Amino acid sequence: MRRRTFIQGIAASAAWPVATRAQQSSMPVIGWLSGASPKGYARNVTAFLEGLKEGGFVDGQNVTIEYRWAEGQDDRLPEMVADLIRHQVVVIVGSSTTAALAAKAATTTIPIVFTTSGDPVRLGLVTSLSQPGGNLTGATQLNI
Repeated sequence: MRRRTFIQGIAASAAWPVATRAQQSSMPVIGWLSGASPKGYARNVTAFLEGLKEGGFVDGQNVTIEYRWAEGQDDRLPEMVADLIRHQVVVIVGSSTTAALAAKAATTTIPIVFTTSGDPVRLGLVTSLSQPGGNLTGATQLNI
């Protein structure tokens, strides 16, 4: 249950930029970027969609979600994030460390919400845990 709550929190974080930038188009687009395959992330995506729904966002009704899966080929991530940017996404969800790093390298203006199991400061994703700075925010599981 804790994992589900965590993913719903990420979904709510992703919904915030959608709500604030929704006036720009009739159907805002969320970009989901992952270095993995959809098969391994089915539960995460389901929880993400449920979290968005709790925030009033339903895929296909008032928001569109564009998924990009690198299928373990992280060298594909830069082109995938560039494609999401061309689709004018209002937020990028980096569902892995490599995806978040690729998104960070590609844009300083589009909000990025990430999950990582590493230290986001040490990885260079954020400036500090208390004040991430820039256009990134997210969650980590640090075992100190």
